[in-house]
Amino acid sequence: MDSPVDRFFFEYVGRFLEENHAARILADSLRQCGVGLMPLVDHCTLRTHDVDRRAQEVIGYGFAFDESIGVLEFDTWWARVFRKPGYPALFIDQAFAGGRGKGSLIPGWVDAHGDRRFHHIAILVEDIETAIGALQSRGAAFAGEIVGARGSDLRQIFTRPELRDGEAFTVLELIERHNGYAGFLPPQADGLMESTRLS
Repeated sequence: MDSPVDRFFFEYVGRFLEENHAARILADSLRQCGVGLMPLVDHCTLRTHDVDRRAQEVIGYGFAFDESIGVLEFDTWWARVFRKPGYPALFIDQAFAGGRGKGSLIPGWVDAHGDRRFHHIAILVEDIETAIGALQSRGAAFAGEIVGARGSDLRQIFTRPELRDGEAFTVLELIERHNGYAGFLPPQADGLMESTRLS
């Protein structure tokens, strides 16, 4: 494993698997049949206080800002997607500065856990309902409902967050894509974000 980008994913995915029960269930099952987790990873998300600063590391690995998607803006936060052929997309997000970012979950998460780990890994599945049922049968719990209607380009759901020191920590995302859609729908991403808010 000589490539810095391979080392980056090996380290970050390995740490994520240590910290997320649902992801371990899935990875163990896939490893038993020789598939492994990496071929199924759709995207990984880094949370930060400064997207531009945090992106410098991945740009150094040869990732480029996906200009076809542009900057994704939500009510209280925004994100950029970075891509490198042969690797999962990297979704890097932060809260807006000032009053617009008030109420975003991102600053508190970064303050508690830093920006040197994945908040979530999204696993591409053929049938999201089947995948949910299989993971639930092995002890995984989900936050909220599936975001996205049957037959739509994109359907997603987060597991219930792992907790660290009483704070929401990592989540596993299941993602079902159709019609060659490779983007991220803003209303859906915001709905996923809110599904992990602890009361």
